[in-house]
Amino acid sequence: MHAVRLKGTVKNLRVGKVVCLARNYSDHIKELGNETPDKAVLFIKPSTSVIGDREPVIIPGFSQDCHYEVELAVLIGKWGKNIAAKEAMAHVAGYGVAIDMTLRDVQNELKKKGLPWEIAKGFDTACPLSDFVPAGAVENPHDLRITLKVNDQMRQDGSTAQMMRRIPEIIQAVSAVFTLEEGDIILTGTPAGVGPVKSGDLMTAEIEGVGRLEIPVQ
Repeated sequence: MHAVRLKGTVKNLRVGKVVCLARNYSDHIKELGNETPDKAVLFIKPSTSVIGDREPVIIPGFSQDCHYEVELAVLIGKWGKNIAAKEAMAHVAGYGVAIDMTLRDVQNELKKKGLPWEIAKGFDTACPLSDFVPAGAVENPHDLRITLKVNDQMRQDGSTAQMMRRIPEIIQAVSAVFTLEEGDIILTGTPAGVGPVKSGDLMTAEIEGVGRLEIPVQ
């Protein structure tokens, strides 16, 4: 069972499910040659994929192409189903830094066959997460610099202002399918610049005003 810490409080919230939004930054859609979706594209990582700061990502032996994707993580603070966009922000407890680790070779093979992506996205250690800052400490979550370095070399450098779907709309879309509970986490998509890592690399992900995450790769 993995729990996340909400800074400035005594709360440690048990992680339930991690719901991820794919294809939410147009430049990332273009770099992977995907089509822009008409509706939110969602998938889930199990709580067993979650690791914390300085814990290692372990690349499974069945993949030769493991990629990083830095994302703004949204921590849900209260139960909700079919949440209206205008009420969505009241369900947000905090914000954190996440890296959506993806076995790109496995994902591409599964997509060719029309099969689900979970093996490529939900393997153990596939979801590094920072501690969370309270929602009230972030003035505008839709205008934050978001970066990822590999071995001190900048690979991703974008802004949450580039998100095509914003947090209220994302929560509305997610809660129409999955009931949201305290401790659930939503990943909001990644900017352009994704790429591979290998054993021995060190990833440093950072979101302005939210936090920093250092993750070694094994």
